[in-house]
Amino acid sequence: MKIYNPQGRVGHPPATQAEALPSLAGKRIGILDNRKPNAGLLMGRIAERLAADHGAIVSIVESKNAAISAPDEVLGKLTKEVELVLTGSAD
Repeated sequence: MKIYNPQGRVGHPPATQAEALPSLAGKRIGILDNRKPNAGLLMGRIAERLAADHGAIVSIVESKNAAISAPDEVLGKLTKEVELVLTGSAD
């Protein structure tokens, strides 16, 4: 007879949160649009406002399907090209 321990580890370890940027001055802002209605518009306006208020630039806009994770190539591009990414939902 096999006995299984129900307290085993499930899933991946929790991810750690990135450190806050001390300033946005000179930083590049990216947008990851999930293609939900008005999401791109909302994030675009927020990014433009952040850029204007803090001396940053909006440098890249990528998109993904809202139902699945962004492809590795998109995440890699954002990781290499920007210091801040805005993403989210607009439902």
